[in-house]
Amino acid sequence: QVQLVESGGGLVQAGGSLRLSCAASTRTFSSYHMGWFRQAPGKEREFVAAINWSGGITYYADSVKGRSTISRDNARNTVYLQMNSLKPEDTAVYYCAALQTSTNYNLNYYRGSQYAYWGQGTQVTVSS
Repeated sequence: QVQLVESGGGLVQAGGSLRLSCAASTRTFSSYHMGWFRQAPGKEREFVAAINWSGGITYYADSVKGRSTISRDNARNTVYLQMNSLKPEDTAVYYCAALQTSTNYNLNYYRGSQYAYWGQGTQVTVSS
């Protein structure tokens, strides 16, 4: 069992930045690829970004590409999502999730159904 706890959300003006963090309670953090997803009110959950176990392969949704950076620190069991140039349409609850390395990362990084563990989410609100 892996517990994930997100932090770093908040209220920010359009054009601002936030850095989300997700701390994992596991001794085998490097056994998981990690992803960020988000869900806006009335909308389905959507993929935001993913990073493989070593940090060497990352993927981004087109909506955040060029404005966001996902990274991880395996020594600290933490994954980060740096978001810049925030827009009102980025407003959502952001979730981090863990994908077991036994799952094909390149085929499944965007599929929320493949992730084994989820955090409780952190609210990001971008005002115009």
